[in-house]
Amino acid sequence: MVSDARALATRLADLGDAALAATLAARGVSAQAGWHDFFDAAESLLESSSVDRALTRLDRRDLIALRDGRSRADGTASLLALVDADGAPYAVVAERVAAAAATSPEAFTPAADEREPAPAEPRSSAGAAERAFTTAGSLADVLLACLHAPLARTGAGPVSAADRRRLMDAGAIEFSDDLEDLLTSAAGAGLAVAHDREWVVTDLGERWLEAPTPQRWEAIAEGLRASLPAGLRTPAGGFASPASWPTAYPLDPDWPARAGELHRLGVRWGLFDPAGAAEFPWTAALRAGEAADAATMAPYLPAEIDRVYLQADLTAIAPGPLAPALDLRLRSMAARESRAQASTYRFTAASLAAGMTEGETAESMRAFLASLSLTGIPQPLEYLIESTAARHGMVRVRAHEGAGRTRVESPDASLLDAIAIDQALRPLGLVPDGEALTSRVARDAVYWTLADARYPVIALDAAGRPESIHRRTSGTPSEPAATAEQAYARLIAILRGGHGTDGEAGWLERELEQAVRSRAEIIVVVRMPDGAERSFTLEAAGLGGGRLRGRDRAADIERTLPVSSIVSVGVA
Repeated sequence: MVSDARALATRLADLGDAALAATLAARGVSAQAGWHDFFDAAESLLESSSVDRALTRLDRRDLIALRDGRSRADGTASLLALVDADGAPYAVVAERVAAAAATSPEAFTPAADEREPAPAEPRSSAGAAERAFTTAGSLADVLLACLHAPLARTGAGPVSAADRRRLMDAGAIEFSDDLEDLLTSAAGAGLAVAHDREWVVTDLGERWLEAPTPQRWEAIAEGLRASLPAGLRTPAGGFASPASWPTAYPLDPDWPARAGELHRLGVRWGLFDPAGAAEFPWTAALRAGEAADAATMAPYLPAEIDRVYLQADLTAIAPGPLAPALDLRLRSMAARESRAQASTYRFTAASLAAGMTEGETAESMRAFLASLSLTGIPQPLEYLIESTAARHGMVRVRAHEGAGRTRVESPDASLLDAIAIDQALRPLGLVPDGEALTSRVARDAVYWTLADARYPVIALDAAGRPESIHRRTSGTPSEPAATAEQAYARLIAILRGGHGTDGEAGWLERELEQAVRSRAEIIVVVRMPDGAERSFTLEAAGLGGGRLRGRDRAADIERTLPVSSIVSVGVA
């Protein structure tokens, strides 16, 4: 009879790299695990403590199925390597399930039938829509800040205290703890990713910023549903009633807190009633597995406008929530001073220069503001645009291909002198070169360093023409976050380079190595040249060159046996 460890080792070896990595990740295996082959992996995964930890990752339906000696076709027991090819739990799994059922019988009883939530009243629906609108605005602020400068993460994962303070000072978030909920929502919808030690906005996130609020909500709602754990999902593609969430993973002591976090996210995005007593029409459709549709929410959302009042005091007043695409562009050239149903934006030389740094020109700004304004463009703003444009570009940065350096030029010698002695620019290593300064740093890095230091800089292409460059040419990270397959690549290579699992040879060699390692006394059955089989009781001493060495206690001699002739190995 084949042992469970041997059967599991064979199953693991038969998995593709992606599936094997998914199993290792689901079981929480360290990528630095000191395994040498699939037999090590199987034995480790079938240890009682490892199985107990795996059981906490199973929902109530999976636990009941395992107690009954089978696994659910759509469950996670197979992914967690708890059942064999026929779906039956391994012996140690069955033992640990029985022990868990004895100590926590309530975890193995079917959940009570869900009661359909009552439809929400209009007043409650309006409150939910307002929360969703406010949250969408906060997330947009966070993503915009992240586009300008990625949010730094600490070694433990959360955003750094400095960046939290920066976002709070800018009015993007009201409380520090709000940031984690917003980033979780963004990650679920694919709008931002945590890459190495920072959060960065994806291309999808940049497109989301320009979308109307209903479309923004739909993207988030779909992302939240897709990211729910399997125990909360239904076969129809929807999710269980939130009232049942706290008991979905009954053996996991951390689950109730996690379920509370998920419910809080839903409340923040207008999916759930804080009291949990009623359900909104847009949530009912989503829970049933239908596509997210904000049509039923739209009547409760504030109407977005496409016009502002430009004032002579260099401010713009939006009498209502400005359409996201217009708000996004206006904020590229004006600093928003207040955010509410009516928002205020202020134009300054610095804000206009920042817009020009991102590719705007005096002409494009005037055309945009003229189309947006209900009052035309006031003369003070016209003057500020012209004066800023005249000064912008006084510093020019270009790549000097032949010399492999970057040149910084300006018709204003005093401005170049100021740049040369600016201590903030010392990392660029600027040195005089005729009437210019040169650096070994790449052109784009020099450009952004000068722009951040508030110098009126433009970049020139190879032909000497002004070129618009962006801090992040792509919203995706330069190197994508490692997948599970990449994370476990080294360990998987070691496992596949270990003993084979086909037939008897791999398992036999495995047993012999273990016996030698522990100096165990074993019974070795050897097939003799005439076809007869003979047993020897040996204390295993060494294995190499295709031969097993061991001391025969009965004959008091050391024997050397060809491994190819060994039929079986047993404990003495």
